[in-house]
Formats: sequence, structure tokens, C-alpha cells
Amino acid sequence: MDISISKLPWYGQLGVFVLLGAASIYCFYNFYVVDREAELALKETHLTALKADVTKGRIAAARLGEFQSQVTDLERRLDSLRNVLPEEKDVADTLRRIQGLATQSNLSLLKFTPIGTKQQPLYLEVPYRIEAEGSYHNLGLFFDRVSKFPRIINIGDISISAKPRQEPNSTIIADCTATTFVLQEGAGRGGRGAPPAR
Repeated sequence: MDISISKLPWYGQLGVFVLLGAASIYCFYNFYVVDREAELALKETHLTALKADVTKGRIAAARLGEFQSQVTDLERRLDSLRNVLPEEKDVADTLRRIQGLATQSNLSLLKFTPIGTKQQPLYLEVPYRIEAEGSYHNLGLFFDRVSKFPRIINIGDISISAKPRQEPNSTIIADCTATTFVLQEGAGRGGRGAPPAR
């Protein structure tokens, strides 16, 4: 059976060409265009995400100076906190400081005894038992100076008694506990705790 397009009438030939063209367009669209459209949509989504990242990066870059000044400010604050709450225990330094405050207040230190430390989540309590002699007024001056001292020193367990033999500038003997604090950065990360208020 010999089938030839040229034997068909003109409208039959036209129909065959239209049919073949439609089939070609259908195949081209389904096997090529649809895949390319999906790939293009994926690339557009990726491009949108990249543009968003670039925008975030530009915003962060614009705020870089602000972030650097915040870091500088936080480092300065950390240094000032380290002065208030040192990172290591130094009995000699503490004795020298408390002796200086007592001397400024006209008190005489009779005893300065370190007692057992107490570990807290973020810091270590370092108490010292102090015995001093002087007057009520001088003791009050000493407590006032301790309260204004840059490093945290808490005074507690105060016991005051009259001296058996009174002198003009020495009428009492005071016994108290002075507690200092040492920062323990490695211990108790994430825990709660800060030195109690003066």
C-alpha cells in the first residue's frame, strides 16, 4: 500500500502538516520547555535568596562600625568589672587594701585571718576575719570607705565591744568578716549568680 502525501488533496496535505506541526510543538513543549521553565523557576528562587543574603550583608556591613563600637564598649565594661571582681585570689593585696582603708580611718588592725572560701556558680567568696581597735566614729569612717571602694568588699558578722582600758582615740574593739569575691569565668557557665550587693 503506497501512501504519499502528494496524492492527498490540498486540504488533506494542509491537515497533515498542521497535525505534524502541532505534534512537534507539543513534544518540544513537554520534553524541553517544561524542564527549562522548572529549572528557570528554581534559579530565580535561588537568585532571590542570594539577593536577600546580599541585602543582609550590606545592612550588616553598614552597621559594622556600630558593632565594633559595641564590642569596644563591652570590652571596656568587662575590664572595669574585672577591677571590681578580680579573676584571682590575692590575700596580700586584699590585706594591703583593707589595711590602707583602716589606716585612713584611724583604726588599728589587730588580726587579719583568711577563713574558708565558698564556691558559688560564677564566683568564689573569699572571707577574712578582721579585728580592729579605734573609736565608733573611726569604725563608721572605715565602713564608709569600704562601701565606696572600687572592689567589692562586704562587711558582715560585726561584733563591737568596749575596751577594758579606754584611750582617747581607742575606745572599742570591733570584730567582723570582710568578704571579697573572685570571678570564676570557667566555672558555672550559664549558671545564675552574682556577688550580693554591698
